[in-house]
Amino acid sequence: MAEGEYEEYESACAKIRDDNARLLTEFERWLSDKGLSAKTIRKHRDNADLYINEFLLDDGATPANDGAGSISMFLGYWFIRKAMWAGPSAIRENAASLKKFYTFMQEAGQIPADDLQELKETIKEGMPEWLGTMDRYDDPDIDDPAEVWGF
Repeated sequence: MAEGEYEEYESACAKIRDDNARLLTEFERWLSDKGLSAKTIRKHRDNADLYINEFLLDDGATPANDGAGSISMFLGYWFIRKAMWAGPSAIRENAASLKKFYTFMQEAGQIPADDLQELKETIKEGMPEWLGTMDRYDDPDIDDPAEVWGF
């Protein structure tokens, strides 16, 4: 990436992070209005924060409202490789948090209902595969990446 392109990327990411901070605050309020405990709210917020401020900005400046379609790459690959705490329960927990986050986004008019429905279907259909990938990734007897990721 050329210097000018990198500066453009960083500028776009800074704007997105500002927008994301507002979204996360509104998301916390939305969760609180649903009657969730402070601990649960914090967990959902932290999981959404990882997704929108780390994953979606890792490879490109993708705003949260354009990120619902990337859930499979996140839970089935990026999270497994990048999060030291990744495991089956963490994958399930992040899936639940992201369903809540994008439900909030849809109710706030930030994404269309079709995007939310597609995210939920992707999670339902992808979960067995992601959990299997996690098991293979953690298996000390598997040292061939193709075996882990199913190339």
